Amino acid sequence: MTRFVDAGGARIRVRESGDPAGEPVLLLHGIGRSLEDWDPQHELLAGYRVIAADLAGFGYSGRAPGRASLASLADTALATLDALGETRPAHVMGNSLGGAVALLLSTRAPDRVATLVLADPAGFGAEVTPALRVLGVPLLGRFLLGRMDARAARRTERSLFVDPSLVTDERVRRALEIAARPEFAQTFLEMITELGTVRGVRAGWRSALLAAAAKAPKPTLVVWGERDLILPVSQLRAAARELPQVTTHVFGRVGHMPQIEVPERFASLALEHIGRTARRTGVPGDVRAGT
Repeated sequence: MTRFVDAGGARIRVRESGDPAGEPVLLLHGIGRSLEDWDPQHELLAGYRVIAADLAGFGYSGRAPGRASLASLADTALATLDALGETRPAHVMGNSLGGAVALLLSTRAPDRVATLVLADPAGFGAEVTPALRVLGVPLLGRFLLGRMDARAARRTERSLFVDPSLVTDERVRRALEIAARPEFAQTFLEMITELGTVRGVRAGWRSALLAAAAKAPKPTLVVWGERDLILPVSQLRAAARELPQVTTHVFGRVGHMPQIEVPERFASLALEHIGRTARRTGVPGDVRAGT
């Protein structure tokens, strides 16, 4: 079940599951997506208090005040935890744009983040699918977003997965429903403009984020799908090079969303990472999948 909370001036949609007394796990999705991208993980992380949220202006959440930005998404994610009464350090997991939001959150509120699990995260290289680069062109991007239809939605979903069976009618229906929301196009275009140009992902914010993360490192697991068509797996090298306390893994024959395409393997690695950190620091965190 999902519900809405008021957080940072926005009406944010959340889904909670697992053990309310367990350590918090915060799940953050990618650009233009929704908390459903984490659905398979709820049962697998059931020993924790699992919180998935629609980022402000995406999914079914309302916009935060002002222009959408990476910082506003991170601040609203933190405000969402506050609105849920969760002030303990969280294990933050983010996919794609959600990975960049998670990393920024760890630098803006380091006392609120215990560990990071980043799945095919944005922020580690300039290359990105041409489909996103073209949306950053003024006027053209708004025109294209306004013409989203079932064929375009299905094509977008197909680009995310190696396994075509994951391109379900339900995913296509949800994509169209979200794209029709008035918040969607404005938030999407503001984020695309901040983060990239027609030539690719901007270097400025990437360099600043990685420098900040290196100064306030958190135990970090970065995983990537070998056949990611959105952000190439070659960007994993930058994560290994730039981030202290980092562990990396590549999933063979997997696309942009390993948490969906290989959910059990993803959860196993994530739980191992959390448990390894707990054993090293002597704090709780070693909870096995589905227990």
